[in-house]
Amino acid sequence: MKRINLLLLFCCITLSLAAQWKWNDPLQASFPVIQNQGWTTEIGKTYTRLPESAKRKVPEAVWNLSRHSSGLAIHFYTNAPEIKIRYAVTGSLAMSHMPATSVSGLDLYSINSDGEWNFCSGDFVFGDTIVYHYNRIKKDKYHNYGYEYRLYLPLYNGVKWMEIGTPDQASFEFIPVSAEKPVVLYGTSIVQGACASRPAMAWSSILERSLGYPLINMGFSGNTKMEKEVIDYLTGIDARLYVLDCIPNMFEYEGKEIAKRIVEAVRQIREKSKAPVLLIEHAGNSNAQTDTMRYSSVANANEASLYAYRLLQSEGVGDIHYLFSDELNIPADGWLDYVHLNDLGMQAQALAVEQNIRKILKIPEGDGTTMKPVTQRREPHNYEWRKRHQEVLSLNKSNPSTAVIMGNSITHFWGGEPLGPRQDGAESWNTYMKPLGFRNLGYGWDRIENVLWRVYHDELDGFDAERIILMIGTNNWGLSSDDQIVDGLNFLLKAIRERQPKASIKVIGILPRRNLEQWVNSINQRIEEMVIKEGFKFQNAGNVLLDANGKIDESLFSDGLHPNEKGYELLSFFIIE
Repeated sequence: MKRINLLLLFCCITLSLAAQWKWNDPLQASFPVIQNQGWTTEIGKTYTRLPESAKRKVPEAVWNLSRHSSGLAIHFYTNAPEIKIRYAVTGSLAMSHMPATSVSGLDLYSINSDGEWNFCSGDFVFGDTIVYHYNRIKKDKYHNYGYEYRLYLPLYNGVKWMEIGTPDQASFEFIPVSAEKPVVLYGTSIVQGACASRPAMAWSSILERSLGYPLINMGFSGNTKMEKEVIDYLTGIDARLYVLDCIPNMFEYEGKEIAKRIVEAVRQIREKSKAPVLLIEHAGNSNAQTDTMRYSSVANANEASLYAYRLLQSEGVGDIHYLFSDELNIPADGWLDYVHLNDLGMQAQALAVEQNIRKILKIPEGDGTTMKPVTQRREPHNYEWRKRHQEVLSLNKSNPSTAVIMGNSITHFWGGEPLGPRQDGAESWNTYMKPLGFRNLGYGWDRIENVLWRVYHDELDGFDAERIILMIGTNNWGLSSDDQIVDGLNFLLKAIRERQPKASIKVIGILPRRNLEQWVNSINQRIEEMVIKEGFKFQNAGNVLLDANGKIDESLFSDGLHPNEKGYELLSFFIIE
């Protein structure tokens, strides 16, 4: 009897513990959540990389490798103090040259409210069911709404099923598939991830984190030979950029055949897409400098690749770019074996490709913090920053505007579309701004670097604006120096001009705020000098919000920072003139 009672007690405890967790299945979400997939409408409920229609068209080896989940990710929000992930894979857990953490493992990163990435190191157990457990997760410094998470899936295995568990009391929300145009990367085993120590250390994933764009990994180990059937599927994606890194899989061909396949692939892409194309040379082999046969093979393949590039240029094929092997700068210790990269090599290749892509897509980074684009999530109790970004992109596509105003919460809380959590100046917005067609691109608690990220991520693309108003910088006070604020605004204005060359661009000086009137006056003098010098318009509209003593007129503010309805009305006259 005692034994039976103990067994019953154990069962009760086990059931109680199980009831304390809720398990979230990505494939059961009410909207697609598998990121970086490319064919979401066809395969969004599987962890695979090519649609079913490709099965009888692409080579069998390519099809089989497309069942691997390399490059796929799941994004979600949670404030859970611990997270468990359990799943099963389709194949062997490890390879002779790649550990289970890479072949079959996961990677989890958190992104805090200032857009800073942190690697989450958890305990893991490999078996028929693989379990990762992340514990003792500290709170975000701004709020109790947790973090944004990025979960990277296995590099060389398929995923049968997966569940993400959090304690019952914790919040959990999947993030929908990004609507932004992706970078499409087509390449070899190194592209697929060989031989990174874990999924997020594949150079494609490093690149995705650096650029912030969706990146579709079309790496097919040993089977990337630029077949027409495969290229057909790649051109079915509305890509931001195509990156072709296929040369290491083409040694079986003579130089003329390698060049022919490259030329035909690029022509095929150009038939359907105007997106830039980046060709990457063979990075070489670890023993290329000591093995004459290896050296000759690599040199001949790259010679054929360069010939193809120059031929395409001579034909007038536009927006095609080339990355030379010496630019990849793979260090001597960057190899696992004679051909595959380790983590050090992956980082080197990712950096080299990133630098080229930033030039191609015109998304440079500067040295200061205000010149490095970054996301934020400082007030999810008011709104979700990424959700608002997707709403802006959707509105730009369905109903392009001829006038936009970009800023922080002062703009966000004014009025107009997309609707914010509050509208403190709705009457003046509807009276003065709406008739002129203004779209509200204000985001609460944004800084200069956050607006830069939004500009780089299409908020000013796809339409021709007649008028752009920029009203940003006050949230950089106390964090950025005056030099960084002025330089960051200059950098941001150039990014805006790059995307909207015909628009009239006006900078509104930083608005006065309680107890900082003197600093605001000083920084605005410097901003005005820079803006005029760079050929933009400047308006110190905030003066209308001051009293006779140079302090803010409290009757025009709701809290010493945000104007009230009367304050917004006074600002309207200066902004639209």
